[in-house]
Amino acid sequence: MEKMPKWADVVLIPVISLLLAALISALVILAIGEDPIEALNLMITGALGSTYGWGYTLYYTTNFLFTGLAVAIAAHAGLFNIGGEGQAMLGGLGVALVCLHLPLPHWSIALIVAALGAGIFGAVWAAIPGYLQAKRGSHIVITTIMFNFIAFAVINYMLVEVLRPQGAMDPASAKFPEAVQLPTLHDLLAPLGIEFSKSAPANVTLFVALLSCVAVWGIIWRTPLGFEIRALGKSEAAARYAGISSVRIIMITMMISGALCGLMAINNVMGEAERLVLNATEGAGFIGIAVALMGRNHPFGVLLAAILFGFLYQGGAELALWTNIPTELIVVIQALVILFTGALDNMVRIPLERLFLALRKEPN
Repeated sequence: MEKMPKWADVVLIPVISLLLAALISALVILAIGEDPIEALNLMITGALGSTYGWGYTLYYTTNFLFTGLAVAIAAHAGLFNIGGEGQAMLGGLGVALVCLHLPLPHWSIALIVAALGAGIFGAVWAAIPGYLQAKRGSHIVITTIMFNFIAFAVINYMLVEVLRPQGAMDPASAKFPEAVQLPTLHDLLAPLGIEFSKSAPANVTLFVALLSCVAVWGIIWRTPLGFEIRALGKSEAAARYAGISSVRIIMITMMISGALCGLMAINNVMGEAERLVLNATEGAGFIGIAVALMGRNHPFGVLLAAILFGFLYQGGAELALWTNIPTELIVVIQALVILFTGALDNMVRIPLERLFLALRKEPN
């Protein structure tokens, strides 16, 4: 028998964790002499009060959707893929090579081809730690961390020695051709008579991310592969007894996870920067871990958590811009959300489980 209802696990625990994180954040803001209510209002206004704010919030949300889904699908197989940063970096390299070296006539064709390039590069980069886990017993956490550093070195070399235009000083590729530049939400909504900020970076990749949510849900809960992934995650010994190859499932799952991280590069490399730059991922690979944990590894939960972190990123940027609250404190607030929704999950879960068990007991 379950210790508490499913709705409490999915809804109540994250909400209480968020409230605790908000309470501690408010106390920290008070301690430095600022008004937490005013800070919250400024965050809401900056992130959700205009199409400009929404454009940035949705842009960050798109990044976190891809990396959150990547962590979630790996978690269902009992794998902890924390190599999203490196896999997204290599996905960016795939996007840059496609956009710079293939004569693509239109953004719609470029989007498909670049998605293939990003997905393949991300999948291959994730397949190496997957193989080391499946065949050599190397711990997936250690190898994916190491591959983040290796990926950064690879991208640094490619930008400085290979892709940097002659005479340029900064480590970045050339600007992508205009034909492959993705339409923003302003471009998509203007023909419908809907006004949206021209300067906001949210673009058509948002819809690719939403389709990815549906695809991951379908794979996990509506396919034989998804059943095998979940079976392996529940019990590797039982899965093997049932004839499921752990090597095959680990490899497939890690490649899907890496491909999802790679797809993030469509948004930030092809959609926003329109060229490959150093550190284009901006930590989204690590935020994906918190997004997956908070979303309980379910695509819909990941979507809600990605929106929350998109709000925190954009609202935090506005807070640092218009108040005396230092940028470092914004990172602290984000860290508190991650701490309470992830590492301190049991601090909320255990008391709630005891409460629901007590409510189920019949009176003497």
